[in-house]
Amino acid sequence: MALEIERKFLVKGDAYRQEAYSSSHIQQGYILSAKGKTVRVRIRDDKGYLTIKGPSDGKGMARYEWEKEIPLNEAQELMLLCEPGVIDKRRFLVKSGNHTFEVDEFYGDNEGLVMAEVELGSEDEAFEKPAFIGREVTGDRRFYNGHLRQMPFLLWRNTLPREDLQALPKPRQEN
Repeated sequence: MALEIERKFLVKGDAYRQEAYSSSHIQQGYILSAKGKTVRVRIRDDKGYLTIKGPSDGKGMARYEWEKEIPLNEAQELMLLCEPGVIDKRRFLVKSGNHTFEVDEFYGDNEGLVMAEVELGSEDEAFEKPAFIGREVTGDRRFYNGHLRQMPFLLWRNTLPREDLQALPKPRQEN
């Protein structure tokens, strides 16, 4: 198992689309999501993955993660066992300094939410923030995919501060 250390941010505008060097379509479901532990099935374009994550630390920045690529047909079969509420998103990869930001543009009941994550080697590692990075939401459980599955952005988007809502990119439908 590896320790995953990441920080999450809301995204401002849509400059990430032009800055991205790659993008992929992701659908993911959860076989188990309880007490901060998750067993996730993911289909990313034409590949399948099974991921097990432990609970986050107190800051919401670090957690143990184990992931294994599995055959696509097995991932499709496992998706049938998942709890209701599949996450549907497009992930854009954007290089910034020595790091890569993963920018997730959500669809379906999470339409309009765009978040960026950066993985770090340590909690205090410095990184260059691209101009499109907005307010940090690391540790805010509302922005965890497992929570978005149960309580979609559509239901609570209006609880965000006005400046966050105005800064989010305009929704764009999946191609």
